[in-house]
Amino acid sequence: MKDPISTDVLIIGSGIAGLTAAYFLGKENIDTIVISKEKELSESNTLYAQGGIVTLGPDDDPELLKKDIISAGAGISNPDAVEIIVKRGVNLVKSFLIDELNVPFSKDENGELLYTQEGNHSRRRILFAKDETGKAIEKTLDKNVRKLKTVKFLTKATAIDLITKHHHSTNPLSLYKDAEVMGAYVLLQKEKKVVRIFSKAVILASGGLGRIFLHTTNPPVARGDGYAMAYRAGANLINMEYVQFHPTSFYHRDADSFLISEAVRGEGAILINRKGEAFMKNYSKLKDLAPRDVVTRAIYEEMLKNGDHYVLLDLSNIRIDVKDRFPHIYETCKRYGVDITKEPIPVVPAAHYSCGGVKVDTRGRTTLKRLYAAGEVSCTGLHGANRLASTSLLEGLSWGYFAAEDILNSSEILKETPPFNEIPPWKYPAKPEKIDPALIVQDWNLIRSTMWNYSGIIRTTKRLSRAKSDLEYLKHRIEKFYKSAEVVDSIIGLRNSVQTALLVIYSAYFNKKSRGAHYIIDNGE
Repeated sequence: MKDPISTDVLIIGSGIAGLTAAYFLGKENIDTIVISKEKELSESNTLYAQGGIVTLGPDDDPELLKKDIISAGAGISNPDAVEIIVKRGVNLVKSFLIDELNVPFSKDENGELLYTQEGNHSRRRILFAKDETGKAIEKTLDKNVRKLKTVKFLTKATAIDLITKHHHSTNPLSLYKDAEVMGAYVLLQKEKKVVRIFSKAVILASGGLGRIFLHTTNPPVARGDGYAMAYRAGANLINMEYVQFHPTSFYHRDADSFLISEAVRGEGAILINRKGEAFMKNYSKLKDLAPRDVVTRAIYEEMLKNGDHYVLLDLSNIRIDVKDRFPHIYETCKRYGVDITKEPIPVVPAAHYSCGGVKVDTRGRTTLKRLYAAGEVSCTGLHGANRLASTSLLEGLSWGYFAAEDILNSSEILKETPPFNEIPPWKYPAKPEKIDPALIVQDWNLIRSTMWNYSGIIRTTKRLSRAKSDLEYLKHRIEKFYKSAEVVDSIIGLRNSVQTALLVIYSAYFNKKSRGAHYIIDNGE
């Protein structure tokens, strides 16, 4: 493939945010390239989202939804983000996902949409497609975006770094200009070649960071690439300490922290300890439908108090057909020897969602010119200190649309051409070292265990200080190796993961106030 490649808009990531942006740009015949480091375009956090997507239920009210979002966010949700998602975002669910794309959400026997309820929601307002909502949305988006002639796709293509005028231009006078993003250096994995993709706008939609923790509900794709790239480019990142842990992942050594949707508790399941005692009443008046941070810490405390490695999720109170409502959960648990129609599910908390990220406004614009961000990698401020259940798909949908809309309406983004001629080709090491897979695996294990033990559910200043020292040293070693090694996806991911882990640690260490998903004990470090 030639170098450089040119397009109007480059989208890094192919979940709900990236594909929504691509769809609306493609409809207006804007040349767009979507890249994914995975073989399958649909491989993303979106694909694995089980619970649903928030809209307004039959007996709902916009003010009530705003109140629930702010309550879950521990009072620090961005009012502008809350306002726009309730005013415009929920309308996109109907006008776009339902009316235009016909996403197969679950319906009753009369063909009416069904709604479920999850933690901290005061109404049944969540649309779902059985227990594979994300898959239903992602596959529908994928199918429709592929019909657009001006949208092209590159899979097995790993973004290495954002191209910026102030970092990469050969013109020394560029330092006096405003910082702007002009595309990305991208590794084509099959060709083992790095190309420049020049674009007039970049939408960063690269997903989350769950894989930097030992226990996570996220797939391997969620290793924090976008946060690290944006940080190196000079974009502002905020609220990185607010990493939400999902209370209930399946506890089984071979199941890789399979998610048990919060919708299971929304339908009536209750948490019990191994003595058979329902314990959430001791931690919150909302009991099993308390916000996720409350439920997570309650489970953590019960495990510590009783010396257990897990608690149990009892579905015996659910009055609907569990196999019909949660077929994916039923089949997966059954495959590992647990029949959820007859016995409770062993569960533990796991890293699930980053409420912080690249700071954006209500149009998806970052602090760098020509760079937009949408989805989990961004921070709109909607989630505050703790995300309300099932708002993430709505946020990705909304800001994917808002970013595309702003690019289309901008008087300068698509009309001005940045000085691409000043950006040099990728510089390879003179004698690149071969990658030793054992070193990659060991460094990943160190990052993930350090984050879990020292910067996890309950943090202390001493633990964070240890994590900071350990990972700063590791980062130095990884950077040194990265500069001399052959360019492959695994070393790019390792470099990004250690940088993203440190961003979480720094933010957590300097915020001494416990709030929402960030719970810290200052023990004098």
